[in-house]
Amino acid sequence: MKSENGTVWQQQVLPIVLTLVVCAALIGLVYLQISLLNRFSTEDISLRVTIADILIGMTVYLKTSIDFALFIGNLMHTNGGWKNRISIELGTALGNALGTMAVLALWTFFREIDWLLAIMIVLAALVLFKLAESGLDHAKHTDRQYPAFFRYAVKVVEIFLHHVNWFTAPILRYILPEISMNAGKRNGFWALFAFAVVVPFMLGLDDFAGYVPLFSLVNVLGFSIGAFIAHAFLNILLYISPQKTIQAVKNPLISFIGSIAFVGLGAWGIFEALHLLFRF
Repeated sequence: MKSENGTVWQQQVLPIVLTLVVCAALIGLVYLQISLLNRFSTEDISLRVTIADILIGMTVYLKTSIDFALFIGNLMHTNGGWKNRISIELGTALGNALGTMAVLALWTFFREIDWLLAIMIVLAALVLFKLAESGLDHAKHTDRQYPAFFRYAVKVVEIFLHHVNWFTAPILRYILPEISMNAGKRNGFWALFAFAVVVPFMLGLDDFAGYVPLFSLVNVLGFSIGAFIAHAFLNILLYISPQKTIQAVKNPLISFIGSIAFVGLGAWGIFEALHLLFRF
């Protein structure tokens, strides 16, 4: 069966197979990166991988996948055709992985000095508070489908986070870039590929930086593998059904629970930073 954009093999099967191949290649790349980083750090990052760490990485990634889903979905909509799908897959996967690897490199060297690691963890906590507030945007759009106590709880958390993020905005504005999600038409495979790399790189840098407080609780390699697998899974779902996938990741209840988890993780990060500095 062939359409104007290509056969079913070109439109669905080939991009999905390529997604899995790229995911495996990136997992190998982050393994090599950690092995290399261990040569320069006094404390090795464990290369042991557990199912629990992978599942945690997948779960946390999918919670923050709304921005990725919207960006990739818009790119696919405005740049149709199987060749463009391959370009989008390669670009977004590479961009996300590079952002992740950049944070891993920074964390590896910062953790050698307590006060530098404490600063990084606090900044990561502030990023988590920002991500938590942005997640509530989807929880608010319930259209009266949820009970009054749920809407009230969302409002209370939103007010709290708004005040926290208003106070920290002068700091974060110099750390977190403003990212344009305008996924317009790109002419040519490589032009689309370049654009597909840049935005996911910044999103991956932003989101993964927020996970730093988790690194004292989970294995970093397993967590990273989980994030890469979840990104591949999200891409596959977007190939199959973009509308339903975006609708699922924007579920109000999931968004609210995830935001609460991010607040808790951010608070834990600040506690960890204080513990590093004052050794109590």
